[in-house]
Amino acid sequence: MVGIKDVARLAGVSIGTVSNVVNRPQLVSDETRRRVQSAIEELGYVRDESARQLRAGSSRIMALLVLDLANPFFVDLARGAEEAAHDAGLNVITCNSGQRVDLESSYLSMLAEQRVRGLLVSPVDTTGERLRTFARSGIPYVFVDRTVPEVQGSSVAVDDVTGGALAARHLAETGHREIAMVNGPSMLAQCRDREAGARSALEGTGAHLSVLESSALDVASGRDAGARLLGMSPRPTAVFCANDLLALGLLQAMVAAGVRVPEEMAIVGYDDIEFAGAAAVPLTSVRQPARKLGRTAAELLIAETSGEPIRHRQMVFQPELVVRASTRVSR
Repeated sequence: MVGIKDVARLAGVSIGTVSNVVNRPQLVSDETRRRVQSAIEELGYVRDESARQLRAGSSRIMALLVLDLANPFFVDLARGAEEAAHDAGLNVITCNSGQRVDLESSYLSMLAEQRVRGLLVSPVDTTGERLRTFARSGIPYVFVDRTVPEVQGSSVAVDDVTGGALAARHLAETGHREIAMVNGPSMLAQCRDREAGARSALEGTGAHLSVLESSALDVASGRDAGARLLGMSPRPTAVFCANDLLALGLLQAMVAAGVRVPEEMAIVGYDDIEFAGAAAVPLTSVRQPARKLGRTAAELLIAETSGEPIRHRQMVFQPELVVRASTRVSR
């Protein structure tokens, strides 16, 4: 590997001068800086960032650990986090747990070993055991897309109980009495909260809620749920899905079976990803401000790693129901 000594030798300057050109170029004359930069380009020198971090005692890399990067919601969330990090002169490494506890644990161990500056995490493990182990490394973390008590740290989330209530209330108000919910894994707090909100909203309305749990929050699981719904008796006339990917899979299953949406089956999704509005039958969905979630969480983490006294904060945003053709029937 080409080192800083090789650059200094070729440019005819001291190692300190090369270091200044790389880290504090304003301290070096234009002529010397051009000579050093020319040597860097000729030799292909790349700064050893890990060594710099050891000397400085801090990293410029934040980590984001999310449930599923196949879900556009988390992609948008990552973009928001990256925007805030770049504004602060930092970078973000994004990791995907795939809703698997073992992968989450592996990533947490790796990130602790790499001594990242801080962690944004949407956890799979409901026990908190793995995060408690991670916390022993002294690396700050902020929960994202998850509400936690202040004693556990800072968090940024959307009120999923309200979101579930918005979806279910909309279906009841449009006249549906046999309503189903296609939910994701019950181990995920977001799924439990959305179901709780839906149940609460339907109390006293005369509507009946059937819940089908899926093992994953993806399109394939939505298609599988569609096949199960078609076999139910009585068949629900409306379905609330725990996210848009499930709803899109369900929509595919209904179209393939010749079931008209929304005339025979109304569908509501959750997240309001870009594909929701672009579906063959545009989906009604509960909108989450994913980009804002990511940016806000990153800003909290940056504040907690600034060296100032740490003050944990819990930020909760309100969801919004976006009504489209999948529930709108012309009267």
